[in-house]
Amino acid sequence: MSRNELPEINAGSMADIAFLLLIFFLVTTTMEVDSGILRKIPQKQAISKPILIKEKNILEIIINKNNELFVDGEMIEQKDLKQIAIDFIDNGGGTDKNGNPCYCLMENDY
Repeated sequence: MSRNELPEINAGSMADIAFLLLIFFLVTTTMEVDSGILRKIPQKQAISKPILIKEKNILEIIINKNNELFVDGEMIEQKDLKQIAIDFIDNGGGTDKNGNPCYCLMENDY
């Protein structure tokens, strides 16, 4: 009994054809380029008058390379910084209606 073998398809050049088709479609395809959002940026405005900042509203804290802590030019310990910050934020605000410290701005602080 003779055995019939089916002829095979030569697929050796199939990869070359696929590569050429890929190149062809990449070259011939046009892609839409995003133009972005059309906005007009406003011109820089000159500051008409200088901003005034009261000295009592500035707490200068400096740490140097030796880990020394300076507040307004005076060297302090780290444990004292919390109380100094609370006193600065209080800024003479006083107490609320229940007698608790009020850390808010008073009318004359604006």
